[in-house]
Amino acid sequence: MRIDVTDQTFILPADPKASYLAHRDAIDAAVRRVMEGGWYILGPEVSAFEHAFAGYVGTTHAVGAGSGTDALHLALRAAGIGAGDTVATVSHTAVATVAAIELAGARPLLVDIDPATFTVDPQHLADALRRPEGRRVRAVIVVHLYGHPADMPAILDIARRHDLMVIEDCAQSHGATLLGRRTGTWGHAAAFSFYPTKNLGALGDGGAIVTNDPALAERARALREYGWRDRYVSDLAGMNTRLDELQAAVLRAKLPHLDAENARRRAVATAYDAALAGSNVHAPPCRGDVEHVYHQYVVRAPERDALQAFLKQRGIGTAVHYPQPVHLQPAYRDRALAAPGGLPHTERACREILSLPMHPHLSADAAARVCDALQAWRPEPAVVD
Repeated sequence: MRIDVTDQTFILPADPKASYLAHRDAIDAAVRRVMEGGWYILGPEVSAFEHAFAGYVGTTHAVGAGSGTDALHLALRAAGIGAGDTVATVSHTAVATVAAIELAGARPLLVDIDPATFTVDPQHLADALRRPEGRRVRAVIVVHLYGHPADMPAILDIARRHDLMVIEDCAQSHGATLLGRRTGTWGHAAAFSFYPTKNLGALGDGGAIVTNDPALAERARALREYGWRDRYVSDLAGMNTRLDELQAAVLRAKLPHLDAENARRRAVATAYDAALAGSNVHAPPCRGDVEHVYHQYVVRAPERDALQAFLKQRGIGTAVHYPQPVHLQPAYRDRALAAPGGLPHTERACREILSLPMHPHLSADAAARVCDALQAWRPEPAVVD
């Protein structure tokens, strides 16, 4: 769907410019500090942000990277995952999750989701691991999709039984908690994205790995810069994926506001929940032991395309995250193995999901307009032959 971003009355599904404007003075000061400081790569801003972000998440180490995809790739390689290995994950995710597995030289094994939370179904994961079709499954990437944590206690129990490394994909779950514990602290390592629309977003690409394992962190630091431990001497076959000083400074300026902005997202979600009560558009549920951070507010509607058109006519932008599961995309049809039994919940979800406008700078009037439109929505009655 093409959106006219110059139309000031149109409600955008996400608005990174509003995030900049909300923190303009602090961001401008941070950028000026870097520009005048003369150190632009892996300097004091990156070190300070890594320390602050690890403290926020609740881990002992954070390692900045050039993007969320690179952070996942580095986490896999730092964990010793590579050629000949298989990594289980979901197909209902940003393609970056699966791309990172292939970048590490491993093969993806895709399992089905819990249709309520859109996160990995622990039972389907367990079933897939009992029938891996000769593949050496070494790790699982757990995606905390849309800001709702996956069922980590159940997944960790499965991982222990199968001796799996557990890597969390936290690209959409900055600040989310399960049983009072933040995402990113449950597995052996976790990867975050700081893409501009994320709950904690930079003004460009950026990512980070977090872990409590000092050896894994040290290996990730070497891998992100050509495998150097001593400059210009590669102990490992590494790459170039460094969080730059400008983005780190921006993230430092915005991190103190993350919890308050997540609370604002929850307030918008509460208003949407009320507007959808009793309708045939299904609001996203939230488990009682979870603090959701609503990176996206994703509804399910059998008449999704009609609902999207209805909202657009009323000046409300929406998006579909994601229109095709990875295993059905042309690049991966012959490379990504779907677990035995197929992925029926994943495939159905992609036909029904719709992301409503969701960001912490959505005005009360804009949120009310969305709610009014949702309450006015009436699907066309089904045609009976």
